Amino acid sequence: MVASCFYCTKDESLQRLMIQAMPMQISTLYIMKDQNYPGRCVLALNNHKTELYELSERERKQYFDDVADAAERISLSFRPDKINYAIYGDIVSHLHVHLVPKYVDGMNWGEAFDNNPEQKTFLSDGEYEKIRQRLNNVKS
Repeated sequence: MVASCFYCTKDESLQRLMIQAMPMQISTLYIMKDQNYPGRCVLALNNHKTELYELSERERKQYFDDVADAAERISLSFRPDKINYAIYGDIVSHLHVHLVPKYVDGMNWGEAFDNNPEQKTFLSDGEYEKIRQRLNNVKS
């Protein structure tokens, strides 16, 4: 755990940006509070690592299995035309993947998604809970 990392401390900085959706094998799926891209989530590794090469072969397999599982859950729940995947880490160095559903007639189709748009789409607590339930219950 790194004291300055909100994925490690799970402090109010994390809670301002996202809501925990579900634990996975070695990561945690979060729903982004900004839902400009309906179904947008982040999958954060549970242990603090900054680079993919820091993971053992087993951890890499488990993490990418988690990425695929999360993407399938998003796809089945939201029916996007494509999911964009992004790994940054310049500012938040904890290993995490942005899973961004894209829609043909939606925001930024055919371009990279806007990670921090000026206008944001926030939902009610109940709407976030419905997303969380959909993601958790989409597969048996």
